Amino acid sequence: MTIARQLANYAISLRFNDLGEDVLLEGKKRILDSLGCAIGAFRETPVKSARGVIEQNYAGRSSTILGTRKKSSPDMATFVNGSMIRYFDFNDTYLSKEPAHPSDNISSCLAIAEMNHKSGKDLLLAIALAYEVQCRLCDSASLRSRGWDHVCYGLVSSALAAGRLLGLSAEEMENAVNISLNSHIAMRQVRAGELSDWKGFSFANASRNAVFSSLLAKQGISGPSPIFEGEMGFFKQVSGEFDLDFGTFGGKGGSFKLPETYIKFFPAEYHAQSAIWAALELRKEVNNLQEIRSIKIETHEAGYTILGKDREKWVPKTKETADHSLPYIVGTALIAGKVDNSSYSKRRIAGPEILKLLEKISVEEDAELTKEYPRKIANRITVELSNGEEITRQVDVPKGHPSNPMTKDEIEQKFRGLTRSSLTENQINRIFEYVWNLDERRDISPLFGLCVVRS
Repeated sequence: MTIARQLANYAISLRFNDLGEDVLLEGKKRILDSLGCAIGAFRETPVKSARGVIEQNYAGRSSTILGTRKKSSPDMATFVNGSMIRYFDFNDTYLSKEPAHPSDNISSCLAIAEMNHKSGKDLLLAIALAYEVQCRLCDSASLRSRGWDHVCYGLVSSALAAGRLLGLSAEEMENAVNISLNSHIAMRQVRAGELSDWKGFSFANASRNAVFSSLLAKQGISGPSPIFEGEMGFFKQVSGEFDLDFGTFGGKGGSFKLPETYIKFFPAEYHAQSAIWAALELRKEVNNLQEIRSIKIETHEAGYTILGKDREKWVPKTKETADHSLPYIVGTALIAGKVDNSSYSKRRIAGPEILKLLEKISVEEDAELTKEYPRKIANRITVELSNGEEITRQVDVPKGHPSNPMTKDEIEQKFRGLTRSSLTENQINRIFEYVWNLDERRDISPLFGLCVVRS
């Protein structure tokens, strides 16, 4: 039996009762977190541009564009809503052989669930399924080391989640995976060197293609098979060979992956989260930044490769490069005592104070930190002062990690911070009440009406 068919069988076999209370709670946290990220990004220029394309050219009746009362087709709503969720680089993360942002799957689940008037239980199950599949694939093989983007795994997870909500058969769901994975492979260049707007759109596009592939499969379109094991398949062309132990999957003998994913406390690439905490601690010890002679950041392989290897990280020109720059993020934390969405304005990025401080920063991989990764996502920062004194701080596990989780109150506080300029207090409170009781909702469609951004 092909891996695609085994994944399809797993997707069909899952039941809501397989989800424990921890999965339900953490699923609701990630839905609320993702909605906050999306609404917060509603007025950002790249998001507005994407929304304009969809609104002008792809009007529809099925799925709502978040923040509005306008609708589009499910695949296009998936794209624009996914770009909103991802834009600030503030949504959740999973780190393994391949890193991922599993909440990127949520836009496809919302679009199909609304279109088919699915219940809150249906939505939560589809999201848990998407997280499970993507994270298990991330555990299996690295894509970035072979030049491919992590969103390729999302082609599978979003197709299966959409297929589940569409009520596809096992054969149709296998075809959805085959079509999606064959036709839409993304290159890692999207996260190399100077980063572009597309960094935040790459998964949204993958998820859009996954939804479209699922809709095609529902109409009987077949896809190339076997997509993983074939002569010119995914194993040979992209990932290398791997096995999936379905007996360890959530609901089949193992625990679900969703509670093992990480919610971000700061809007920055996840490998920098512990570095921000270390920098904030150091800032308390340095009375005058002018006294700093040098700053050495020691990190693990992923932190170095993704955030500290490219020369562009020392002279970022775009928000996308800055929020993936370990030097910039640490320097900003030291200067401002915080990292938030305003940290990436063009004025801040080009500011003389940060550019001067960046000249003093170096980034190195530390073999011991790499050895501990991803059990620990540690960063060590050493500041040398002009008098020769050295101060070092290391943080192993940042806030939002499963071993140091964010509470419901902290998730709500993050949501308020992201949306207070776009939603009324009444809207915010009603969204909280709706999401925390999502498993009691017979139709999730009213959620979109609560999220309309005020003019």
